[in-house]
Amino acid sequence: MTARAAPLPRSRPRPAGGASVVGTVTRGTTNPNRLRRMDRWIVATHGAALRRAAGPLASGPVGPVNPHGPGGPVAVDLGYGAAPWTAVELLARLRTVAPRTRVVGVEIEPARVAAALPYERDGLVFRHGGFEVPVPGRPSLIRAANVLRQYEEGEVAGVWARLCGRLAPDGLLVEGTCDEIGRRHVWVALGPEGPRTVTFATRLGSLERPSDLAERLPKALIHRNVPGEPVHAFLRDFDRAWAAAAPYASYGARQRWIRAVRDLTADWPVRDRASRWRQGEVTVAWEALAPRTGA
Repeated sequence: MTARAAPLPRSRPRPAGGASVVGTVTRGTTNPNRLRRMDRWIVATHGAALRRAAGPLASGPVGPVNPHGPGGPVAVDLGYGAAPWTAVELLARLRTVAPRTRVVGVEIEPARVAAALPYERDGLVFRHGGFEVPVPGRPSLIRAANVLRQYEEGEVAGVWARLCGRLAPDGLLVEGTCDEIGRRHVWVALGPEGPRTVTFATRLGSLERPSDLAERLPKALIHRNVPGEPVHAFLRDFDRAWAAAAPYASYGARQRWIRAVRDLTADWPVRDRASRWRQGEVTVAWEALAPRTGA
């Protein structure tokens, strides 16, 4: 992945010394089930990779990641916020497909880490840190939801490159944004090599038109929703397909969405199938939506 030259977010020393924490404190807002759509997608698309992963790649012991149980693949909930709900839920959901998965909740605000410690359990711990991802070895999954919205667009590529550099060879970084109760969500999936896909997910019953999701575009795309940019063209075409699929509304919003996405496949590289569209999702190749260079 080629990143534009831009400074990483500021670093600051850990309270007890040692390596610096990279990043800035976020608002920390969170709610139970806020990330259920992202988690559901991760389970469906990355569950097999988690099952294959015997554990993190590390030169030293991995015990500090999970003092409560045996080794297994490590998933990181980066920037979980003022309450630990999303990390607790991530562990439960990942273990439905990969029972040995361990989750590390990482937060840059020490007080939030202290508040989360009572929720530690078998396979779940909380650590103070930021984009340096303070876990031994290379995690199989890093989820960073609602973290980068407060940063400048020019900082995103550097953060992505840093996080992708921490992944296991078959690891996945999922970075995106959702509304406060998780009805609308857009995320980018990245491997060690860089961005792969963009997924749009919504509660169909509350959707007026697909372009309503524009306000939840991740930082790398939200300022590119203007004429001449690919993501703007995609949302325009999606709205047109949605309007053309209006007769299917009599069968429900799900059938209308499926028909609209099916029409999109004629002009856009949709990477998933109807089994995902039925969930109110559509995944498109990153290169089709990537910002125009220098725009």
